[in-house]
Amino acid sequence: MKSTDLTTPRVNPCIVIPVYNHSRGLASMTAELVRSQLPCLVVDDGSDEKSALALDALVTQTPQMTLLRRSANGGKGAAVCDALKAAHKRGFSHALQVDADGQHDLGDIPKFLQACHESPHAVITGVRLYGSVPAARRYGRYITDFWVWINTLSFTISDSMCGYRLYPVAETVQMLNQAQVGRRMDFDTDILVRLYWQGLSIRQIQSKVTYSDDITSHFDLWKDNLRISAMHARLFFGMLPRFPRLLWRSFMGRNVK
Repeated sequence: MKSTDLTTPRVNPCIVIPVYNHSRGLASMTAELVRSQLPCLVVDDGSDEKSALALDALVTQTPQMTLLRRSANGGKGAAVCDALKAAHKRGFSHALQVDADGQHDLGDIPKFLQACHESPHAVITGVRLYGSVPAARRYGRYITDFWVWINTLSFTISDSMCGYRLYPVAETVQMLNQAQVGRRMDFDTDILVRLYWQGLSIRQIQSKVTYSDDITSHFDLWKDNLRISAMHARLFFGMLPRFPRLLWRSFMGRNVK
């Protein structure tokens, strides 16, 4: 599958933020988001009433934020997909995905934008730098990285689970209209591998993350690990018919880091 337009696009980025009962974390991020001067599409993924009201108030006070609302919780992936399609309809060329829990260093936004200008058809993805992190997450990342290397036949992607990344919107929406991508915690890895399959280059930016006890996490150890395992299996069988092309791409060195 190839992108339909290989011309250099006009860079007109926005930020997309999936939110599920994360109004407090998002509020603490607001000053940095305002400083970025980028429009923000915030997707309320079926938050509870208290969080929804707090989110309404926050968006009302922040003119650059536009609120999209899902009637029921569909998962992080479902919310981001809605935001990407909304960004496409609004004419944005690129969308920077940011998690709403406050773990990402928003001071790195200029780095993503600079890389976007340099490689407008690439996916610019974060590689997490952290000190202390829950052991389950650390080992889960190692296992996922291993399977991603198998399913892409490449070492290009170092951290497929980082939720801090910038997508070229047209190419991403094209893929979303043709493939079923994971809707919950399997989303970040699934969409990145499929965009690599589509032929997009991957650029990586190291970025610090902060894990603390007061950051809300919706990761379900058993359910989400089962989803991620099933995703790796689907991607493996999807990789097999692509094996010759992926091997040739890796051999020819067409990976942008």
